[in-house]
Amino acid sequence: MSDESAGAREMLPAVLMVLTVVSGFLDAVSFLGLGRVFTANMTGNVVVVGFAAAGAPGFSAAASLTSLAGFLTGAVAAGRYAVAMNSRPVHRWFGGALVAEAALTGLAATVAALVPGAAGRFAVIAVLAVAMGIRNASVRRTGVADLTTTVLTTTLTGLAADSPPAGGTGARARRRAGAAAAMAGGAFVGAWCYLHLGVALPLLMSAATVTLVAAGYVARGELIAR
Repeated sequence: MSDESAGAREMLPAVLMVLTVVSGFLDAVSFLGLGRVFTANMTGNVVVVGFAAAGAPGFSAAASLTSLAGFLTGAVAAGRYAVAMNSRPVHRWFGGALVAEAALTGLAATVAALVPGAAGRFAVIAVLAVAMGIRNASVRRTGVADLTTTVLTTTLTGLAADSPPAGGTGARARRRAGAAAAMAGGAFVGAWCYLHLGVALPLLMSAATVTLVAAGYVARGELIAR
C-alpha cells in the first residue's frame, strides 16, 4: 500500500465514527417521522415486515419493503461504482460515495418539504434508503473493523467477547464502545430535532454534515498525496 493510501486510511475511523452518528440521527428521524421505518438499519426493516405481516398495528410492510428495495438498489450502484473506481485512491472513491449520499439526502429533504402525503413519504423513504445503501456498500469496501456505521450487533458482540472478563485482551474496546455511543448520541439528537423541527430540516442538516465530512476527507487526502 502506498504512503498516500495508508495516510487516507488512517483518517477513516474518525470519518466512519461521524457517519455512525449520522446513521443514528437518520434512523431516529425516519422511524419517528416516516412511520416506523428505518432507512439505515435494514435488520430493523426485516423485523418490521414480520410485525406487519402478523397484523401488529402501527407498522407498514410497504414502507419497510420500499426501504429495503431502495437500500439494495443503492448497494448495487455502489458496487458498480467501486469496480469503476478500483484504481483510484481511497479518499477519492470513498469521498465520491459520500457526496452521492449527501446529494440524495438533500433531495430527500427537498421532497419532504415540498411533497405532502403518502407519495412524499414513500419517496423520502426510497431516496434515503438508496443513499444508505451506497454508504453501506462503500463502507464495507473500506474494510475498517467494527465501524459499519449502521449496525452494532457484531460490534457489541466483539466488545463483550473480547473483553477481559471473557478472557480476552479488550482489543478495540474504545472503538467499539465509541461506535455504540455515537449511534445512541445521533439517535438522541435526531429524535430531538424531529420533535422540534419536523422531517425536512433535520434531513437537510444530515446532508450538510455528510458534505462537510466528504469535503474534509477528500481535502486531507489530497494534501497527503502531494
